Amino acid sequence: MANLADSAAARAYAVQVARHRRWVVNPDTALTQPIFEGLVTQNRRFGKPFCPCRDTDGGPTDQDIVCPCAYAQADIDETGQCYCGLYLGVGKDPNTVTSIPERRP
Repeated sequence: MANLADSAAARAYAVQVARHRRWVVNPDTALTQPIFEGLVTQNRRFGKPFCPCRDTDGGPTDQDIVCPCAYAQADIDETGQCYCGLYLGVGKDPNTVTSIPERRP
């Protein structure tokens, strides 16, 4: 798992994930900076970068929300963005990022 020592490392991790998945990282730093900081906090707290937009105790039932969460691809396929808006599909206008329904059961 990535060592997310600070928000710059979290951003680098997200860029690497996005490149691998053929997504893009949302360029809106007002939206993404708190997410990066949350990923660092979750990684320090639980040893994994759990999505900071969801409640977790870091336990085995929450492994589906390690960033990128298990629902990100389906969300991007349907709406062009993941739940928190960190990842976007290619061609998604970052100015149209909005809240989307929670897919997690």
